[in-house]
Amino acid sequence: MSDVTMPRLSDSMEEGLIVRWLRADGQSVARDEELVEIETDKATMVYESPAAGTLQILAAEGSALPVGAPIARLDAAEHAGAVRERALVGATIELTAPPTPAGRLAATPRRGAASTRTRRSPPAAANEEINASPLARRIARELGVELAGVHGSGPHGRISKADVAAAAAASAAPPSAKPSTPASQPSTPVSGAAKGLVTLVELSPAQEIVARRMAQSRAAVPDFTLQAVVDATAVIVARSDFKAMAAPGAAVPSLNDMVVKACGLALRECPRANGSFRDGHWELYSRINVGIAVAVEDSLVVPTLLDADLKSLGQIALESRALVERVRAREIAAAELASATFTVSNLGMFGVETFSAVINPPQSAILAVGAARAVPVVRDGVVVAGHEMRLSLTCDHRILYGADAAQFLASIVRRLEHPISLAL
Repeated sequence: MSDVTMPRLSDSMEEGLIVRWLRADGQSVARDEELVEIETDKATMVYESPAAGTLQILAAEGSALPVGAPIARLDAAEHAGAVRERALVGATIELTAPPTPAGRLAATPRRGAASTRTRRSPPAAANEEINASPLARRIARELGVELAGVHGSGPHGRISKADVAAAAAASAAPPSAKPSTPASQPSTPVSGAAKGLVTLVELSPAQEIVARRMAQSRAAVPDFTLQAVVDATAVIVARSDFKAMAAPGAAVPSLNDMVVKACGLALRECPRANGSFRDGHWELYSRINVGIAVAVEDSLVVPTLLDADLKSLGQIALESRALVERVRAREIAAAELASATFTVSNLGMFGVETFSAVINPPQSAILAVGAARAVPVVRDGVVVAGHEMRLSLTCDHRILYGADAAQFLASIVRRLEHPISLAL
């Protein structure tokens, strides 16, 4: 018998919430079969069984447990016995079946029997060959949706959970919507005297973890912030050129994609910015992985672009869009939320001009990106129309000192002001 423990589904995960068991207590489970939905500080993800066995659930739905705590057990011996028993029962039924026109052939176990049953099974078997996410397949099975008739809106036509839900809603008799875990649970308003009625709102487990980690970051990390103004005229012109030259339907690099690429190249020049302070020493990483903050449903998820310094702008544009789509469809994989060595947080699309972001431990820094706005600028003594964008770099002073951080930020600014460098 082996224990199933609360998995670490992201670098920052400390505990997880059991949202829903996908297999019942006492049920036989195969290795890599979807086992349980777990909510972390970043997203709700499906965890697959690490081994085969008969399931014994230890943690009930709604339980919040630390990483490494037992949540279930798998009895491999009992599972093997159940499999053998089912095989014997199947063979007995096959041998004792009533005669058919095929005579003695009917009393012989048929090799084609299993495949015949598969062809007559529900559409789930046929669905396996269709480009769909694991979560979309499961939802399709639960709702009885034929994936062959669903149009995929994801990359390369991949079918997401949202596509399956839309197909179910469009059917003649749409199934009732599955209740989802709300982001927050308001309670009955209580009297607040001069403030009027006060409504108490309970945090979701993800919000509790984010709140705790951000408080720990502020309390434990001696941070400081540097700000710089980018002459964004050239980078905006470059993006317009990319858009004009792109093929129909192609991913056009956004300003944020160009910031990510500039950060990747600058991190290569400034190794300490691509590290962390841990237990009295520095950790410097050989790979440059940039996390991009994505706001979703009253929470914050940071998927990771691996090797951002080595990828082209086109690759970064494609991957960043795919990551954001999977985050918003709640289909992001645990591996896609891990291993970030630096983070970019952009609020420019909301019109925010400048802000300071909170470091995501144990990273050494985070870059806050404001909106690119039209402003008058002076060039060669003449006032002309231009654009500027404000950047704020918040650093852990235990690994990045003022001069190091200033050189790193200057490298990012230089590359954005000369966007041809992003293609080198």
